[in-house]
Amino acid sequence: MTDRTITLSAGGRQLVCESHHRNLLEVFEHHDVDVEYQCREGYCGSCRMRLVSGAVEYSEKPLAFISDGEILPCCCMPVGDIEIEF
Repeated sequence: MTDRTITLSAGGRQLVCESHHRNLLEVFEHHDVDVEYQCREGYCGSCRMRLVSGAVEYSEKPLAFISDGEILPCCCMPVGDIEIEF
């Protein structure tokens, strides 16, 4: 799988999602981006953020409720380049 670029809407910072990352939360941690989280499993929803563009896929359907346009970075990966807001 090729590296994907994650663009943070506020400020336009770009992060690289490499093949060894298991989810978006790991990408944020790798790049020292502070993200609220608790469960790391998609149960609590505390890491919820808005997907501005692009698409993600989930290893398993999260149990926490998410609205259209929202993602849970603790349990998803980008399909290609994405832009997010939080």
